[in-house]
Amino acid sequence: MRYITRSPGSPEIQPTDEEIISSKLSTSLENNLQYLQRLFEGCSDAVVRRLKFGRELGINAALVYFDGLMQKNEAETAVLRPLMIDFDILKRGPETKSLDIYTAVRDYLLTATELQEATTLQEVVEFTASGDAALLIDGYAQALILDFKSWESRKVESPDEEVLIRGPKEGFTETLRFNTALLRRRLKTNRFKTESMVLGRITRTSIVICYIQYIAQDSLVNEVKKRLQTIDIDGVLDVGYLEELIEDHRFSLFPQVEHTERPDRVVGHLLEGRVAVLVDGSPWAMVVPATFPQFWNSPEDYYMRYIPSTLTRILRQIAFFATLLLPSLYVATITYHQEMIPTPLLLTIAAAREGIPFPTFLEAFLMEVTFEILREAGLRMPRAIGPAISIVGALVIGDAAVSAGLVSTPMVVVVAFTGICSFSIPVYSAGVSLRMVRFLMLIAAAFLGYFGLMIGIIFLLIHLASISSFGVPYLAPLAPMRWEDLGDILVRRPWWSSVRRPQTLAPGNRLRQA
Repeated sequence: MRYITRSPGSPEIQPTDEEIISSKLSTSLENNLQYLQRLFEGCSDAVVRRLKFGRELGINAALVYFDGLMQKNEAETAVLRPLMIDFDILKRGPETKSLDIYTAVRDYLLTATELQEATTLQEVVEFTASGDAALLIDGYAQALILDFKSWESRKVESPDEEVLIRGPKEGFTETLRFNTALLRRRLKTNRFKTESMVLGRITRTSIVICYIQYIAQDSLVNEVKKRLQTIDIDGVLDVGYLEELIEDHRFSLFPQVEHTERPDRVVGHLLEGRVAVLVDGSPWAMVVPATFPQFWNSPEDYYMRYIPSTLTRILRQIAFFATLLLPSLYVATITYHQEMIPTPLLLTIAAAREGIPFPTFLEAFLMEVTFEILREAGLRMPRAIGPAISIVGALVIGDAAVSAGLVSTPMVVVVAFTGICSFSIPVYSAGVSLRMVRFLMLIAAAFLGYFGLMIGIIFLLIHLASISSFGVPYLAPLAPMRWEDLGDILVRRPWWSSVRRPQTLAPGNRLRQA
């Protein structure tokens, strides 16, 4: 950092914006305001409120802020009124008479709850753009930063994507401090750490790394910080930006981080030794490391008794494999392995397929693509008519296609059941990956039947076993096999037997209860 100066008699050279914003504040208020007005040129919401306080001294000052991001009433109560009315009384006191003006204002006059200091123009710009107000006093090369943030924000509501019957109804919002408060309310301990950083050369987005000290491994926390600190991009608008920049295997179809908008789900992961990342402006939290088996689990599993939760989880796993393999099994069986079908059922399917002009593979492929288009259209339509359009559209198109002889009735049943099963996957990103892999399995089954399907499954398992998420094997605890941790993956372990944390996440602090 440096001051912008020029020697006497030299020709005046206008500094660039980069030179201005990288310079330190000057002791001259007019110079500081001139440079700020240059930086805020074209910013109609930037406000510079000039003021003068101290009847005898006539001190010039200025309050800089952005309209719409700051509480004006608090600024008037905590800054303007004390400066213009109480300053003269303060300076006549025996304790403050000998203090310089800046120290007296900072320590004895301002009533803001949070107060910081800035010494550079860049700090002033970043603080004011974040909703703070900057007070500059003539004769001093520091600015007082007052926290008066206030902007319109969405209230804490129930999450739209992760709906539960039992459990908390709170979800994250787009305001970062609201999100950290939701976590802090559930983790009333000083071991819950929230470390901040700023990413994005232009957006200057606030990022918060959350973890529980002595549970999360130091190596994991340091690795998350290291990967985030290496990011050099102009803007970060959502955690999805960070996911692609910090994941281990960038060309894999499967997500290596977990996204959630539920504070209770994040707290559950933190208690197991994971690390969460929050981004200002995003209602989603990113949790690392992520393993493939955890995508079968729902937070609601832990709010119900373990027996019904275990049955529900098993049903969810059956739906998971049906989503992946059911169309491929149907195509392979009809095309190559008719002997696997009972004779009455085979005759029924043959009668239904009579007159269908397409082979089974093309029929399944077209139906799957149609179903995905309907699903996407339902998501993009207005909320009031989206579900109705998707359901009615599926019924109308399916009935019309069967009546026209383009597809068979069994194929409609298979595709519809597969689509219903795909909605039972708790994590949306995992469901999207599964739908993409389903098309690859369908192609393998069309070419080589069951043999091709087995080759596809083997390649899929090899890929899943070869990738990792922040050093944790993606299939853990299935591969490498850890029998103790399997009790809470395939089934829901009762709370009275959940004594230890997963060994792959918190090897140094595994004891959860006595």
